Amino acid sequence: MTDHPGHQDPPDAASTGATAHDSDATDSAAHDSDATDSAAPGSDARDSAAPGSDAADARAFRELLRGLRVWDIELPSFDPATAPDEPLPLFRQWLREAAEAGVPEPHTMTLATADASGDPSVRTLMLHDADGQGWHFASHRGSRKGRELAVRPRAALGFYWAGVGRQVRVRGSVTAAGPEESAADLHRRSTGALAAGLVGRQSEVLGSAEELARASDAAWERARREPEAPVPSWTLYVLRAEEVEFFQGDAQRRHIRLNYRYEDGRWVRELLWP
Repeated sequence: MTDHPGHQDPPDAASTGATAHDSDATDSAAHDSDATDSAAPGSDARDSAAPGSDAADARAFRELLRGLRVWDIELPSFDPATAPDEPLPLFRQWLREAAEAGVPEPHTMTLATADASGDPSVRTLMLHDADGQGWHFASHRGSRKGRELAVRPRAALGFYWAGVGRQVRVRGSVTAAGPEESAADLHRRSTGALAAGLVGRQSEVLGSAEELARASDAAWERARREPEAPVPSWTLYVLRAEEVEFFQGDAQRRHIRLNYRYEDGRWVRELLWP
């Protein structure tokens, strides 16, 4: 879990709140140097030729980032000594508390996968369940994530709930459920989810917006007419966690990081330096 907020600590972090995201030393150096004002020799042409990349715009953008406020609210407390022996109950509790605190869409998460050469991909999608089997999500087998999971069945998940200053990350192996379980997952969801599934062709090149509109209209019509319409490519995936980290932010940067590692048939808990 990377450090979260504030490039610069205010004089009284507890009373004034944090400013934009705290990252590691290399990130801070990049923001604090003047290197971003002009392209370095040998830099990618995309950096120097892009519209709005002159020194004034670069400086204004950096100042915008530094001025953004985060965690300018009272954050909940977290005593890791009271945490359960396994991560799943704590994860469910934290997601429920995020929802109760009004965090929008607390079930959204980032999913990181990698292709055969190790190049990573990341995207945002919805959590479908979290139970004794693992963390559940779904997609088409032919999508980028589906293709990558077929050759590298490992992934990482990231949850961030800004309203309570909490993050959770999960890492482990991924298995694909069978056709019946995958179909049941899809048909438990909304008409819109089924329509999107029927459109299919996820991650393929799209010829035009009009092409998508025609396919979507037809898919919505069929989804309403056939609520059990099959989508053979729809696949439910289950990430079996090997490591789960819980991060509770603190305005004075005394972040709490509780990490669970699965070793020798049991969960081991440890605190990490922020």
